[in-house]
Amino acid sequence: MSMILPQPIPLLTRQQILHVEASALSSVSAHELMDRAGKAAFDQLIKTWPAVKKIVVACGAGNNGGDGYVVARFAHLSGIQVTIWHPVGTSQSDPAKAAALECTNLNILMTTKGADINWSSIDVVVDGLMGIGYQGTPLKAEIKGAIDTINGAQKPVLSLDCPSGLNVDTGCVEDCAIRATETVTFLARKRGLFTGDAPDYCGKVTVKDLSITADPAALSCLYDIHSLIQVFTHRRRTSYKSTYGHVLIIGGNIGYAGAARLAGLGALRCGAGLVSLATHPDHCAGVAGTVPELMVHGIESPETIVSLIDRASTLVIGPGLGQDHWAQALMDIVLNSSKPLVIDADALNLLAKMNRPQRQNWILTPHPGEAARLSSTTIESIQKDRFKAVEDLTERYGGVVVLKGAGTLIKAQNGSITLCPYGNPGMASGGMGDLLSGIIAGLVAQGYGIEESAVMGTYIHAYAADLAARDGERGMIATDLLSPLRKLVNGILN
Repeated sequence: MSMILPQPIPLLTRQQILHVEASALSSVSAHELMDRAGKAAFDQLIKTWPAVKKIVVACGAGNNGGDGYVVARFAHLSGIQVTIWHPVGTSQSDPAKAAALECTNLNILMTTKGADINWSSIDVVVDGLMGIGYQGTPLKAEIKGAIDTINGAQKPVLSLDCPSGLNVDTGCVEDCAIRATETVTFLARKRGLFTGDAPDYCGKVTVKDLSITADPAALSCLYDIHSLIQVFTHRRRTSYKSTYGHVLIIGGNIGYAGAARLAGLGALRCGAGLVSLATHPDHCAGVAGTVPELMVHGIESPETIVSLIDRASTLVIGPGLGQDHWAQALMDIVLNSSKPLVIDADALNLLAKMNRPQRQNWILTPHPGEAARLSSTTIESIQKDRFKAVEDLTERYGGVVVLKGAGTLIKAQNGSITLCPYGNPGMASGGMGDLLSGIIAGLVAQGYGIEESAVMGTYIHAYAADLAARDGERGMIATDLLSPLRKLVNGILN
């Protein structure tokens, strides 16, 4: 079965955005481009906070500050009381100087001291301190102080282009950053706004293209879920269970039957025709009794799994597997198979200790801790630049890597990076990863390619969680995703 993914939405790096901006200046003046950005941001400000009466616009010394001056001008002209705060002095670029002069000519209040502002009376703060200018170097004391003051005021914040202090290429906050309520970003989506620390700092992300076409060769992308689920076509009326593959889940060591069971449910609910579960003999009766659709096999001697592997079309190893002799023996047998393979949980920890060659038909699904072990590094290193981390993992292991976390990244060895912008904190509970591994394997079993399956599986898993979270994030469990998951694989959103 072939599956053509819809047109992706590009995610650009800082350097690519600067290139788009430079190209745009051949047909649009810098002043006009800044005016468009400021007007677009002001329009979004009014749309989000229509009753706003008093704002502070924090302006840095670069073009991001210039955008802020334009916002201040439009706000003032619309009758909003505006205070411009430039903690690091006035802007240095020519278009920003011109924007600042327009504010001066309108007698808009300006100050260099945050202490002069009555923060309790402010409705919204506009962050124009740095934008995409931060690249990981230590923040100036004045900027750091301004960020701390704005965050401490606990007022709604609209960040221009990127929350100041956030690395727009990595999504990492190394010192401190503005915690925005909303970020209005210009020209195109930037990749660092959707992963790493970014979800805690960007708030809602709104894109304004400023009537400029941004079409460089994107190194990363994301998809719209509405378009993505349309890929699932109606099944032939003459279909039967073998048409849609046979997934074998290998895991469920003593005391961990639930993990393997969840993986099996994920495979079933995303449409796999047959799902078998190879688990510890102690768990057979319990699992078979609660999920009769799973074919459950007790594995006393690891060698007995060979015949099950032969009958399966796709394998999953790891959920509840453990790391004892039984687990290692099963891992060795599975890795000698040529079947498409999803590796998760403890199987990733076992893999990290092994000297294995690359493989093209497997999918690794590590969270940051497992990724750190696979890369012989630290979680901090993984999270500091998740894009580099997922690239390094695919270079080392081949196949496809799904680096889980806020803004999950999917990377095939010879492909671009796909970012999943969906998901929520309710997913921080046991069993979510097990469910994902089963979903991905279920798609592979149905004939989709491993990269397509990893992308689709990650997206529908995350979006099913968003639908389930309508009843609240706290207390959400993995099985809550099963009902919305079934709808998504049938192209149903409502």
